[in-house]
Amino acid sequence: MQTEKVIEYIVTWLKDYARNAKMKGFVVGVSGGIDSAVTSTLCAKTGLDVLCIEMPIHQSEKQVNRADRHIDWLVQNFSNVSRQPVDLTPVFDNLVAALPKVENEEERFMSLANTRARLRMTTLYYFAALKGYLVAGTGNKVEDFGVGFYTKYGDGGVDLSPIADLLKTEVYELGKVLEINQDIMDAPPTDGLWGDNRTDEDQIGASYPELEWAMKMDDEGKSAGDFTGRQQEVFSIYKKLNRANKHKMVPIPICEIPNSLKTTD
Repeated sequence: MQTEKVIEYIVTWLKDYARNAKMKGFVVGVSGGIDSAVTSTLCAKTGLDVLCIEMPIHQSEKQVNRADRHIDWLVQNFSNVSRQPVDLTPVFDNLVAALPKVENEEERFMSLANTRARLRMTTLYYFAALKGYLVAGTGNKVEDFGVGFYTKYGDGGVDLSPIADLLKTEVYELGKVLEINQDIMDAPPTDGLWGDNRTDEDQIGASYPELEWAMKMDDEGKSAGDFTGRQQEVFSIYKKLNRANKHKMVPIPICEIPNSLKTTD
């Protein structure tokens, strides 16, 4: 990949999109991970206003520190970047307290994890509307179009997606050239929605390079029967998640009423 040219292309695309939309800049949720670090840096390079939002919800201290250091670095190197911390922990806790109790708390863990992402989306759009900015998404190609590893109307709720045509390994290539902090480059990818240290690989059961391979094989029309051992396992994981999360990747289904029912007899 011609990394420098890809960076230039994305920066130009971001700048052109914002200007055509008559928007002043971008708001980005910064988590301490590689995707948000690269996205926020690309936005910063446009020269337009960039507001980096920190939104911890019972967050790991390591994640918070990585996010802080990255935003510090951006502010020091780009005069168009500003930061806004928003502690969503009490908001989340109050919402959980207001919801009806369930017999088995483990049954709602996934629902509450997705609720965290949706609270963050709401926060990003609050500041976007307040300042006339666009919400820049941080999803990569494997997450957005392969396994659907994101929250519908959470981190999937954005105005534009600058890195969604890049594989995770390609995002790391950009990160190296953009000189993203090494602690972010080295950190295992995580969605940070669980209040613990579980990684994306822990949740999915496969690494991003493995998923990228499976996505390529699927595009080539391969099936699980074409592989054995670990390759067959990874391909099956990919296909299972791709099918289960297809509803996130296609337009919302519309009940189209036949014209014959819309006309009177």
